[in-house]
Parts: sequence; structure tokens; C-alpha cells
Amino acid sequence: MALLHIVFGESSATALSGAFELDEQLKGDIIYFEDDLSVGPLFILDTKDGQAARKQWWMQLAGIQPQPVAEGAEAQAAAPGAVTAPVVEEEAGDQEKFRQLKALLKSEPEQQVYLWAGQNARDVCGYYWLISQLYDFAGRIHIIYLNNLPFLNEKGSVFYPTHLHQILAKEFLKAKKLARPVSLAEFEIDGDEWSRMMNENAGVRLLEGGKKIKGEPAVFYDKELVQQSTAEFQKASKVVGLVTGKLKYPVMDQFLGWRLKELIKQGKLESKGELKTIKDFEVKLLPAE
Repeated sequence: MALLHIVFGESSATALSGAFELDEQLKGDIIYFEDDLSVGPLFILDTKDGQAARKQWWMQLAGIQPQPVAEGAEAQAAAPGAVTAPVVEEEAGDQEKFRQLKALLKSEPEQQVYLWAGQNARDVCGYYWLISQLYDFAGRIHIIYLNNLPFLNEKGSVFYPTHLHQILAKEFLKAKKLARPVSLAEFEIDGDEWSRMMNENAGVRLLEGGKKIKGEPAVFYDKELVQQSTAEFQKASKVVGLVTGKLKYPVMDQFLGWRLKELIKQGKLESKGELKTIKDFEVKLLPAE
């Protein structure tokens, strides 16, 4: 039976699929989960209320008028250290993809799964989310975690990728050898870690090394955004690019764009243009009084 591969983000799926032509045994279907769980509210994400609150938060980032959410989720999302409430657009959203995954694993007892994760907060948070829900399929779920591992780039030089999309197709064949079953202890411990992350409900989650995730408030990057702003108007996209360029692990442009809009609302930055995407408006520091 063909393998089933799980990755986080479409770019990871594209990179992995490029290796299939080089190794018949690696071939299989790919499920990619879109939501970046390293940012935004996670409170009670294992419930419909939590999922609705997160979806609303994504709508807020996209500039879509949020709908009312359940009281419990709303209160938590507005709690200190949390992001203002409210998932990912649900075309074939992540929750639906996950339901399909569980149905497949139940109906095909022989199906083996390779779960790929790069050394970045998005992939590691996604791993915790999945592992917390796949205990019943222990022994069939294999992890390939590219944690601080050397690979070769196009020039044949050694580098340490943080994301799957940075890896050449032929290098996936080497990475495949790292696959090992997720242990029962990991299902338990990492499932508990996911519960901790949901209850902490931080605004931003950072990878500190290994699989250690540290929560920070949503305002974590605000200081950097202000520092990269100048007395003259410049494109919001430029300010965001200057901040992400300094980070070891980049954070989503959309998240930083939302933080710029929040700084404008708070009167810490001035703007011109329509506050839609980071390409639509410019920002500058307020004149000194």
C-alpha cells in the first residue's frame, strides 16, 4: 500500500512531491494542513466553539468583518496575553481534511503515515495538534523531523534547512531514512503539550530548539515593527520584510500586517492608503511632539 504523507503548508507538499519521481517507494498521497498554528488563538480548539473563534480571528486578519462567536471562546480570546479572538478559510479546511484522514485510517488498517516536520514553529505546532488526536493509530504514524540536520543545497554546500520547501528533491530520499514510529510515550507527552498550548493560548509561539515551543503575547513583534518604521512613509510590505529578514524563523506576513494595523489603531503609527493587505498601505512614525 502506498504511503500517506502529511506536511504543513502547500509549499512543503510541492517540494515533497518532487521527490516521488526519484523513488517509487516514497510515492503516495499527500495531505497538507494550511493553518499556521504558531500564531493566533488556540483556546478550546478541539471544540466547535474554539474552531469558530480561530476562524474569526483569521477573518479579522484578512479584514473581513467578524461574526459573533460563542461567549466562552470570545472571553478567552480577549484574555490578557491572547490575541483578540477569532480559522482558516474552510474550503476543504483543515478540520475536514483531518476527518478524512481519520476515516481513511479506520477503513484501511494497513495504511502507514509519514508525518514530515521542518525545524520551525508552524510544523512543530502542527505536529502537536495531530499527535494529540491520533493515539488510536499508534504504530502506523511515523515522524520525520528534520531537527538541526545537514543537507546539501544546489551548489553542493552543506546547510541546515528550517523548512521542507528549502530541500532539494533528491535530499528527501536521505531524509526518508529518518522515519520512525511515534512512540506511545510521545503520543501521551506530546498530547499533553498540545493541551498546555491550548490552555496557554499565547498570541505567538516560538520554537526554542528541539520540539520546545515557547508562547509569547501577540504584541511580541510590535517593537520591531516600530523600529523599522521611519519618519517618511514607506510601504507596509517593506517594513514587514525588514522585520522578517532579521528573524531566524520568519513569521507570517499576514500576521505582521495585522500587528501594523493594530499599531495604527493605537496611534503608534500613521498610515495612508487602504488598510487591506500590506501592499495596499504605507506607514510612518508619528512626528515628535
